[in-house]
Amino acid sequence: LKRTTLYDTIESLKQRSLVSVTKKNKKIVYVAENPRKILEQLEEKRISAEKMLPELLSITNVLQKKPRIRYFEGIDGIKEVYKDTLRFPDQQLQAWVSEEMIHEFDQKFLDDYYTPRRLEKKIWAEVIAPDLPNIREYKGLDQASLRVTKLIDPKEFPLDVEISLYGTDHIGIMSFQDKLGLIIESEPIARTLKSIFAAQWETL
Repeated sequence: LKRTTLYDTIESLKQRSLVSVTKKNKKIVYVAENPRKILEQLEEKRISAEKMLPELLSITNVLQKKPRIRYFEGIDGIKEVYKDTLRFPDQQLQAWVSEEMIHEFDQKFLDDYYTPRRLEKKIWAEVIAPDLPNIREYKGLDQASLRVTKLIDPKEFPLDVEISLYGTDHIGIMSFQDKLGLIIESEPIARTLKSIFAAQWETL
């Protein structure tokens, strides 16, 4: 690392109490703290957030106009859309899935974070996806993933983005090539898309 970058990094670690400073033979020495401190700090933040949550919820409930469309950029933004679908346990999720989900996205996030939590929350998924070799492998994991996947001809019905329908009025749209995500809250739009999904599901 360049010296200037190193100083900035050390200062950031100092502020988070992840390194300590001492002197040895008139020289400044930086010592790494126990990595468990990271988990301790996260736990402190979680406890603090839980204490604030009732007040924050009360503020949210009095807002007359809530945002109906949320926009997210980058891979981390798409992850936020995925995480939002986990807020509705013991419900069904319906999705049109694109092949780009496998090629363009963070599979470690899906395998190690998203799918285990979806299973934990007992969220069943119905998926329509293009009939391609990679997707057939994905379909092969259906039983272990609380999922039913039906395949569709990618030439006749190309799927370039993923669309998830969840809750009573939530639509998640994820474009892996553009690296952006949208969450739309609209009961009429969700109801219409669910009807289209059901009609297509029955034909497959």
